[in-house]
Amino acid sequence: MPRPTPILIRPYRGGDREQVMDLAPRLSEGVAAWRDPEAVGRAVRGWVAGSLETAAEPGHAVFVAEAGGEIAGVITVTERVHFTGQVDAYVGELVVAAGQERRGIATRLMAVAETWAARRGLAFITLETGAANEPARSLYAALGFLGEDVRLTKPVAGARER
Repeated sequence: MPRPTPILIRPYRGGDREQVMDLAPRLSEGVAAWRDPEAVGRAVRGWVAGSLETAAEPGHAVFVAEAGGEIAGVITVTERVHFTGQVDAYVGELVVAAGQERRGIATRLMAVAETWAARRGLAFITLETGAANEPARSLYAALGFLGEDVRLTKPVAGARER
């Protein structure tokens, strides 16, 4: 049996953009079924593109997992002000390429984000994920994340989509 390709975690480079953008559609997994899939796709591509455009700005970082010269995962992290006024580290996107799951890539990317936060003196690292994204929620629980906020949604009777 061949050995799995080693995973290298490193900062994002401009030449990674196309491969990282190819991972963006995976962020639509676990989104509520009643949301427009095309709108979700546009949104996730926009999130990732925005994170890549600001990666070099102070208080922002993007890290990739590389396996055999291919991008196998990406994480974006920024400083974000919590409603209490405290500055937290915020994971905007965490994606692992299809077929690369269960190799510890997401865990290693989260560890890099946590190290980034610790070096900045930030006491908390926060993130959001879809309520239906059970694999991600299980990972975050295993990594010690606790529920803090809950968004509730109800369709409006008789309303039309805009």
